[in-house]
Amino acid sequence: MLNTLRFGIEIETVGLGREGLANAIQSVVGGTKTADYRSWKIVDAKGRSWRVVPDGSLSGGEQSGEIVSPVLGYDDIDELQQVVRAVRNAGGRSDLSCGIHVHIDGSRFDARGVTNLVKMVHKQERLIEQALGISETRLQRYCRPVDAEFIRRLESRRPRTMQEVSDAWYGRRNANPDRYDSSRYHGVNLNSLFFRGSIELRFFNGTTHAGEIKSYIQFALALAAKALGSKAASSRRREYNAATSKYDMRVWLLGLGMIGDEFKTARLHLLKKLGGSAAWKGERRDRAQGDQRAAQEERAA
Repeated sequence: MLNTLRFGIEIETVGLGREGLANAIQSVVGGTKTADYRSWKIVDAKGRSWRVVPDGSLSGGEQSGEIVSPVLGYDDIDELQQVVRAVRNAGGRSDLSCGIHVHIDGSRFDARGVTNLVKMVHKQERLIEQALGISETRLQRYCRPVDAEFIRRLESRRPRTMQEVSDAWYGRRNANPDRYDSSRYHGVNLNSLFFRGSIELRFFNGTTHAGEIKSYIQFALALAAKALGSKAASSRRREYNAATSKYDMRVWLLGLGMIGDEFKTARLHLLKKLGGSAAWKGERRDRAQGDQRAAQEERAA
């Protein structure tokens, strides 16, 4: 299911102006490029629209911009990576003011799927935060954890319709969701689902490393596919243990379906910030051998 889901991505960058970003995108996707006030639009050879827009939260001023992709499919990831490399080669980079947001097409989701996704993230949230290296500033402002009250409402109400999920998210009936609703600043942003039809995952730090961006997309799609394919999910928080976090994350990724050569690089990037052994949960005399065995499996970048 993972490779059938549609997605979009927003990549925040500094170090290169918006026209330069547009030129870099066009060098890969072709098509035509037009300016609109402070933004740029690239209609690629397939008729899809890429945009480069300003973002006041970025540190670069006029030498910054946010790349907004069109709706993409799994087979488009390679081309997206080429775009990222072109941006990087042209001088685009990321700093602490930058983030990456992955949007998952919400048309495949019903109340059960959305509830499963939220509960899965809530359960493993500390592990996700550490694996992705999310800064305290971003956790407090732009990608806050799943709201505990929202989880309580989901558990008590057990929503069966999207309207009931919406009521639980906002804590009230919201007939006209607004793009700038304050609830959007969560790692899992459901305001985006009710406003524009996509679930936004805002966890990811800014980067212009094409392999890291691919790993973020694969992780987001794997989460979504698991949520859609599960009958139910538990929201009970897992205790985070720094000493075994690499092993715990690896086991979870495999459970999400991120198995085999296709996901080797993703596993590498999603494990590299965590402690302990990827092969063993706890101290063993042969831990070094276990680490070597796990490294051999993960090495692909």
